[in-house]
Amino acid sequence: MPHLRELVALEPASKGGEYRVVDHDDQPTMARCANANRAMACNWMRLAHEPGSLCFACQLNVEQPDLTELEDDSGDWGAIETAKRRLLAQLMSLDLPIVTRSEDPEHGLGFALRRPVPGGEPVLTGHASGLITLNMDEANDARREQIRRDLHEPYRTLLGHFRHEIGHFYWDQLVANTQWLQPFRDLFGDERADYSEALARNYSEGPPSNWAEHHISTYASSHPWEDWAETWAHYLHVLDSLTTALAHGLDAKDVEMTRKPFTPEDLYDPGHPEAQAFLLFLNAWVEMIDVLNELSQSLGQPDAYPFELSSDVVRKLHFVHLVVLDARETLATEAKH
Repeated sequence: MPHLRELVALEPASKGGEYRVVDHDDQPTMARCANANRAMACNWMRLAHEPGSLCFACQLNVEQPDLTELEDDSGDWGAIETAKRRLLAQLMSLDLPIVTRSEDPEHGLGFALRRPVPGGEPVLTGHASGLITLNMDEANDARREQIRRDLHEPYRTLLGHFRHEIGHFYWDQLVANTQWLQPFRDLFGDERADYSEALARNYSEGPPSNWAEHHISTYASSHPWEDWAETWAHYLHVLDSLTTALAHGLDAKDVEMTRKPFTPEDLYDPGHPEAQAFLLFLNAWVEMIDVLNELSQSLGQPDAYPFELSSDVVRKLHFVHLVVLDARETLATEAKH
């Protein structure tokens, strides 16, 4: 239930095709999304009194598959939408602004889900002025694994793609032309460096030998924009995985850390009022992820989180956290007025 930000029980309302939330008589009636019975089997509801037939998540699709061509691979669209909904639910839980293309046609958020056509132009997953394009072949596990290996990536998932690309969207929304721009440049580098040239150099020469000291991934070392997007994605990984563990009663209180915990000196702003809370959260996550990686290895699987956090990366994660806090405070202030 998007507007309630929770999973709820529904029962038929007096008006046909509408539903009410059980034990919540104060809530407006709901209706199923028009995509509920289509290939992707949407399970989000929409407010019955609002115009249109699609839920909020489906409304964000600027382009979507031709339903007549999905008889054999409808699971791909469903897998993509599941990952997209996890992304949107997390953004909502963080109270981040989700500016849609109906609100801002030039820079609002939208999704283009495209299937490559034999002999046609390649479909590249990416972001441009709020529009996130996803190559639907990424939903095919075998194809995605092949790409991951060809590019020598330790990790490649649909959710990871969405979290990375939404990072570009939020750079435009929360950093560009704001008080955060110069601090960003001081920490990540100057984004005005030629982007095409930087990516070409990355693919032809590879990352610098010391990339792991300063970046979360080799791709992050290619350009400040990609460093931000990769760091943003990992910030969302950290938040979602630890909050999920805590929600299920899991913690690492009795786990002996195999590495030195991060200290205030590793943060971007050690003097921030919530610096200690962030530090405790991050160190708790490091303990938990060590256990999770050990469990994965005990099952003969690669590490669930195959990355190492350096002090420079922690500073960048803290910077992203502060940008998010600032955005939430700004929205809360605006709501009061």
